[in-house]
Amino acid sequence: MLKKIIFSCLLYLFAYSSSSQKFIPNLELKTLNYESIKSVEAINQDGFTIISFWATWCIPCINELDAINDVISEWKKKKDITVLAISTDDSRSKKRVRPLINGKDWIFDIIFDTNQEFKRAMGIVGIPHTIITYKSEIIHRRIGYTPGEEEDLFKVISNYKK
Repeated sequence: MLKKIIFSCLLYLFAYSSSSQKFIPNLELKTLNYESIKSVEAINQDGFTIISFWATWCIPCINELDAINDVISEWKKKKDITVLAISTDDSRSKKRVRPLINGKDWIFDIIFDTNQEFKRAMGIVGIPHTIITYKSEIIHRRIGYTPGEEEDLFKVISNYKK
């Protein structure tokens, strides 16, 4: 019984701490061309940003990005949306990123978080982890992906009251 109480408390603290962050931290990331960019510069400062933390070995991550890619052109006609795919592949697996995306027709920016500093700063422990921001404010988080959940992202954006 005591173990259950301790586990419940730890789970609550984790959930509270991961959802308590309200703004994107300003950290340095690398573009696909290995140019430095600050995380807040990559965020759409006039509208919404969908940030998807992913890795080449994560099949649900790739499925989510494929699904977002299929609908993002239509979404952009209705709302000011930017998509950032943050690769969390480490130094050993980041060489797989470029070949994977060369086989895709993704129409959004790929950003490297090779040392996973941004991922840690955001309190992310598992992927896929998707965040929606309005300007730099975090308005929604989701962990995991099942087909069709990409539509929930657009509902969050459409229903957001600025």
